[in-house]
Amino acid sequence: MALHTRLCELLGIAYPILQGGMAWVATGELAAAVSEAGGLGIIGAGNAPADVLQAEIKKAKELTDKPFGVNLMLLSPFVEEVVELLCAEGVRVVTTGAGNPGKYIDRFKAKGIKVIPVVSAVALAKRLERVGVDAVIAEGMEAGGHIGELTTMVLVPQIVDAVQIPVIAAGGIADGRGVAAALALGAEGVQLGTRFICAQECTVHQNYKEAILKAKDRDTVVTGETTGHPVRILRNQLAREFSKRERSGATREELEVLGAGKLAAAARQGDVKNGSVMAGQAAALVNTVEPAQAIMHNLVQNTLTVIEELKEKFSEVK
Repeated sequence: MALHTRLCELLGIAYPILQGGMAWVATGELAAAVSEAGGLGIIGAGNAPADVLQAEIKKAKELTDKPFGVNLMLLSPFVEEVVELLCAEGVRVVTTGAGNPGKYIDRFKAKGIKVIPVVSAVALAKRLERVGVDAVIAEGMEAGGHIGELTTMVLVPQIVDAVQIPVIAAGGIADGRGVAAALALGAEGVQLGTRFICAQECTVHQNYKEAILKAKDRDTVVTGETTGHPVRILRNQLAREFSKRERSGATREELEVLGAGKLAAAARQGDVKNGSVMAGQAAALVNTVEPAQAIMHNLVQNTLTVIEELKEKFSEVK
């Protein structure tokens, strides 16, 4: 038995496993390593200007000849120049977040670029299917970073039932059990972010990795709910200050000032006390730092083992 779905054919990858495009975390080195391991590595563009992103794309191209993608953050102040760059560089896959990519789809399609938006609601998934996206990433609120309101368990099957294009499950997945569960819900692939932060090739600050390795089941919290853009991070001084300010009625602008630059502070400078350590609830399942190749191998083998064990278990039921 092989872990192979139509998503693999669509993207030209060996396994239906994507690495999340995390800003300040998912660099060219990490994306290339995941792609070399048989999945789809994704560079996180975040709010980076085009020249910075171009350097990351160049790194990835030097490290792998396999497909990799870029996550386009649609609220970026540089979104127009980044779209131009992605078309010029011939990036094979673009995932999108923080908005509707409809206005850019024709430009991407003209260049043969596959478009896969992150969605957190059925209505958006159906609307994007109509405008021609190739697949959707159904991301539950267990994920790290910006999140929606529904859990992966309930969101994925609803979106699977609502669209014909492949659905990729994300949020709360860190091992073979999670991958098998996502497939059981009807997904044809998965996206993992937090697990790949602890890949050896991830250049994020060691303090960030250590914070994830130490995380327990209730160590993530959701901040910024009053702004309309909730974000899941590890519990720390920043999270406590956010909570305090929100309870006292701080304005959206005041909270945005508080959060400005905090992800970079944690990811690049290692300030895991006052920085934003974005991580999903699956952080509690991550306990090792390994090469991306080893992570991918374990994910695939453990998924197949879980599936076989379930088949054996239920074949014994009379």
